[in-house]
Amino acid sequence: MNKSLYSFKSVVVIFITITLFACEGNYQNVQKLNLKDGMPSSEGVDVNLFYTDSGKVVTNLMAPKLLDYSNLEFSYQEFPEGIEVHFFDEDKKSTVISDYAIRFNETGIVDLRENVVLTTADGNVLNAQQLYWDQNNKWVFTDQPYRITFSDGSFNDGARFDANEDFTVFLSRKNDGVQLIDQKQNDTPNGQ
Repeated sequence: MNKSLYSFKSVVVIFITITLFACEGNYQNVQKLNLKDGMPSSEGVDVNLFYTDSGKVVTNLMAPKLLDYSNLEFSYQEFPEGIEVHFFDEDKKSTVISDYAIRFNETGIVDLRENVVLTTADGNVLNAQQLYWDQNNKWVFTDQPYRITFSDGSFNDGARFDANEDFTVFLSRKNDGVQLIDQKQNDTPNGQ
């Protein structure tokens, strides 16, 4: 009798151990099953996030709604009601707004759409219907028509462009515009 009671207890202990380890190993799969297909893992309303570096605020992101799809294999965050982001560099502030945005975690690509307005710290304003920002490579680009209005009033209309984040490198295709030139800076004394 002791032998069969001992065998029964051993089987129960083995069954419980297997069940616990099997459940623990599949915990993430169980979490995914609890979410409906295509549903975000979390949702934020009236989001106001601050990102810091060495104790200084470098970015402030605000959005009426944030949908987080980190539960998917190719995770992303979606801002279906628009986004406003302020970038701080020393005493300078640049801002970007759009009616819709999506950020892909794995690639670091941010896709800004509809009424995109980027205002740089020095007063230049970029208007586009779509703008991609490659956070990893610090590069912005679009294959859609755009307009840049410079702080001096000159402007450039183009079909598409690539640029680094601070626009010191700017490659534009099929563009035209008006550039204002200060005649005083171009006049040089005779013989010099």
